[in-house]
Amino acid sequence: MANGKSGAWRNWAGNVTARPAREVTPASVDELADAVREAAEDGLRIKAVGTGHSFTAAAVTDGLLIRPRLLTGIRRIDRAAMTVTVEAGTPLARLNLALAREGLSLTNMGDIMVQTVAGATSTGTHGTGRDSASTSALIRGIELVTADGSVLTCSEQENPEVFAAARIGLGALGVITAITFAVEPVFLLTAREEPMSFDRVTSDFDALVAENEHFEFYWFPHTANCSTKRNNRSAGPARPVPPVSGWIEDELLSNGLFQAVNSVGRVIPAAIPAIAKVSSRALSARTYTDIPYKVFTSPRRVRFMEMEYAVPREALVSALLELRTMVERSGLRVSFPVEVRTAPADDIPLSTASARDTAYIAVHMYRGTPYQAYFTAAERVFTAHGGRPHWGKIHTQGAEYLSEVYPRFGEFTAVRDRLDPERRFGNDYLRRVLGD
Repeated sequence: MANGKSGAWRNWAGNVTARPAREVTPASVDELADAVREAAEDGLRIKAVGTGHSFTAAAVTDGLLIRPRLLTGIRRIDRAAMTVTVEAGTPLARLNLALAREGLSLTNMGDIMVQTVAGATSTGTHGTGRDSASTSALIRGIELVTADGSVLTCSEQENPEVFAAARIGLGALGVITAITFAVEPVFLLTAREEPMSFDRVTSDFDALVAENEHFEFYWFPHTANCSTKRNNRSAGPARPVPPVSGWIEDELLSNGLFQAVNSVGRVIPAAIPAIAKVSSRALSARTYTDIPYKVFTSPRRVRFMEMEYAVPREALVSALLELRTMVERSGLRVSFPVEVRTAPADDIPLSTASARDTAYIAVHMYRGTPYQAYFTAAERVFTAHGGRPHWGKIHTQGAEYLSEVYPRFGEFTAVRDRLDPERRFGNDYLRRVLGD
């Protein structure tokens, strides 16, 4: 196990830093458990970090920082139960590739796959789906090291109260060492991407969600233009995006040109509305068919700041119209599109879709551009509809508000009190969102 004095840690967006007293890179669960016990004996707080794709300080610690990069790979595949057990530090990209080689796939996933499986599930990472929920909803078992260094395994049959809470645990219950996911035989998805007007998307939103297994769209502020994406299962044959046109769309336009226009907008904010009109028309319609992770995910190389709220699905159109009105009246200049996705209700206590059908609205600003005024105004819109903030994205809410919008909030904090009464896995962010 590599260990010793640590330098500074910084997240992907660059807005969160930490300077832990100690850092370890365990090569086994036993080494991780030993490190937790030693830190507890020394009175240090403990956090594990993945790839740093959260915008919040959920993983910050001044004590022991655990890097799980050696805890990677598939432990076992159970084809009878259709599950895969994977080490916690495994990036989603590596998991997806390994599953595809085995003829298997996750049912749903988010739009990037650079996160570790533990980091993605602990913060409630999700994609979009009419019937299929977040990555955490696919969990069938969890192994974690608790505050006293014990290794705890949990599922619906074993330690069910811990299992219920730990599927989205914010790192507050222990250090996850392995996750068992439900999988299915690999299948094909046909993606249909096309421009659509803001008025049509909002007027037809319910029908678009009902008619498609996975529907999402991006609205470009300062315009009436949206880009929509519909993913549905297909009998095939596979028709992947051609390499040249894929590079033009996904790299040159979505990343290279987008980076350039955002850089111009940061220097000359007044140019943003005109730039937005051009950007919103740059991507043309296309249809392609491929295995799931190649359809669900895409590269995201332009760095940004993000806030995302989950609102009741029936409130989506009202909230989005209010957001548009706010942007128009505020004088704000917004160069990033607003992303809208959906998820069905689930039974996870701290899931943003807990007990209600949900729509997500994500607002972004290019990194280095002042974002506070936009996010503050957007947050007022979202909270007016009982919105729940994504646990890994910027928000200002605390335990008082969150306990009102999560009906099972007390169930989670009770499990935390039992597993970590001394708050060895605590930090300032968790104190704010969960209370003392």
